[in-house]
Amino acid sequence: MKKSILAFICLVVVGVVSAQTTGPAFWSDIVAFKKSDSAAPPPQHAILFVGSSSFTKWTDVADYFPGYTIINRGFGGSTLVDVIRYAYDVILPYQPRQVVIYCGENDLAASDSVTAADVVRRFKTLYAIIRQNLPNAVVDFVSMKPSPSRAHLMPKYQTANAQIKAFLQKQNHTGYINVYNAMLDASGHPRAELFLDDQLHMKPEGYKIWQKIIQPYLLK
Repeated sequence: MKKSILAFICLVVVGVVSAQTTGPAFWSDIVAFKKSDSAAPPPQHAILFVGSSSFTKWTDVADYFPGYTIINRGFGGSTLVDVIRYAYDVILPYQPRQVVIYCGENDLAASDSVTAADVVRRFKTLYAIIRQNLPNAVVDFVSMKPSPSRAHLMPKYQTANAQIKAFLQKQNHTGYINVYNAMLDASGHPRAELFLDDQLHMKPEGYKIWQKIIQPYLLK
């Protein structure tokens, strides 16, 4: 009897440890951020970039915007649902004076059942969390880009982008940053030369376009 109880306790402990180790999606990224912050606390009241892999892979973002204090907390593959889940880990602790968001592409790519309206609702939820806790922060949304590998989703991107823009125009301290059109060729197709071989993530040439468009929105 004692052996069976001991075995059961061991199984429970292993299960708990396993859950703590794996955690929900992207938990390892969040833990890495927390460890980095503990080792070198980032400044508060900076500009926070948060969202999916287009920010994650912009590892030299500070070099594109000299003179600005930027914290990059993008975690690759994330959806708006994930950013909402971790808003109290990757947004609010930094008390940023400006939050720049790039997310939504992965929401629509995850399932055909996800609509542009779903993305807009999710963005509004994230915006509400930020605004409730950071009432004076500027919140900017970078439009979903036209990735060649996801060209079939472009109509949904355009619809969601337009609706998020309309929403933000009715809010205070917000901005809609349109990178979409600058990444199209004269025929309205995505400019493949701006993307890596996966035709999803960008080359430096793509980020240079983003730099030019985003910089006027950043707070000194």
